[in-house]
Amino acid sequence: MKRWLIVFALAAFLTATFACSYSPSLATLEQPTPTATFPTLTTATQVQSQAGSVQLVTESDLAALYERVNPGVVTIIVATPNASGSGSGFVYDKEGHILTNYHVVEGAETIEVDFTDGNKVYGEVIATDLDSDLAVIKVNLPPEELIPLPLGDSDALKVGDQVVAIGNPFRLSSTMTLGIVSAKGRMLDSIRTSADNSPFSAGDLIQTDASINPGNSGGPLLNLAGEVVGINRAIRTTGTTFTGDPVNSGIGFSVSINIVKRVVPYLIRDGHYDYPYLGITSSSIDFTLAEWKALDINQTYGAYLTGVVPGGPADQAGLRAGTITTSIPGLLAGGDLIQAVDGKTVYVYGDLVSYIMTNKSPGDTINLTIFRNGQSMEVPLTLGKRPQ
Repeated sequence: MKRWLIVFALAAFLTATFACSYSPSLATLEQPTPTATFPTLTTATQVQSQAGSVQLVTESDLAALYERVNPGVVTIIVATPNASGSGSGFVYDKEGHILTNYHVVEGAETIEVDFTDGNKVYGEVIATDLDSDLAVIKVNLPPEELIPLPLGDSDALKVGDQVVAIGNPFRLSSTMTLGIVSAKGRMLDSIRTSADNSPFSAGDLIQTDASINPGNSGGPLLNLAGEVVGINRAIRTTGTTFTGDPVNSGIGFSVSINIVKRVVPYLIRDGHYDYPYLGITSSSIDFTLAEWKALDINQTYGAYLTGVVPGGPADQAGLRAGTITTSIPGLLAGGDLIQAVDGKTVYVYGDLVSYIMTNKSPGDTINLTIFRNGQSMEVPLTLGKRPQ
């Protein structure tokens, strides 16, 4: 396992770092029914008092949430041939499945799972997903000793909703932090890469300013009802401390729980999950006005195709990437601009990736609205599966 894995860079000094801690460094499957019930807590944005005024979340609400949820959060301690490390996780079901990030357990020879009641057991990784950075650990414990956390609906989240992260930053177990949903539909590079060593995209990530630090990786991000809405994965940072640890900048990323709910049942049953595949590349950052002008496109939203994989689903559907040199180095004009997918507007590339990942499977057909040569047209596309 690497001490720190750089996820992607926006600029020369702006990187995202996994929030794990190290020293020395297809039909829909039925979801498990949570066996633990958590009384719904009032939220600051949704519940009104009898007098009609908005009720703010109170300290007692947060304390009650912590008491109910914390028993289902675990510390994960791993040993590799060259180092030891730690991360977080949570109980998924009564069968002993624990969810965490793949990068927390990557290369582990032994995995220890520590519960808040003092129980410590060894676990075994039974399945991993490098595309969304997920891992499923199995522990052998009686069902009565396991407290699964209920899973929420990340699609229902709104920017500004309050969220809570619970985990083990710097091996400080059972740490709780509070923040808001800063944005939705963010993208990171997947850990897995294609044949040409370029990374696939991981979409539908939640951005939050809830404090996430090394050791928080794999822990739950929760709404104020105590439901898991994401799995904390990475932070974006502009520097490190004198010990080499990344500095929290208030920008953290969590894998959406709707991705998790779609993927994990397959991981448990089959050991893997096949993601749908378009076979395109685009910019994860919106273009500037100068770039739109250079592309000679008279609009400023959509997913512009900078590359189309030969023989891939997009290529077979007739989509085109840019080939014409522009005044901006590396930016080629003449490519298709995806404006919508299945009638849903695509403002940025992340909108397209998130929709495909959370709603579609290999073999499904989607309808793309594209802009080409000054006019819009509809293009059907049958999704493939990401190459191994």
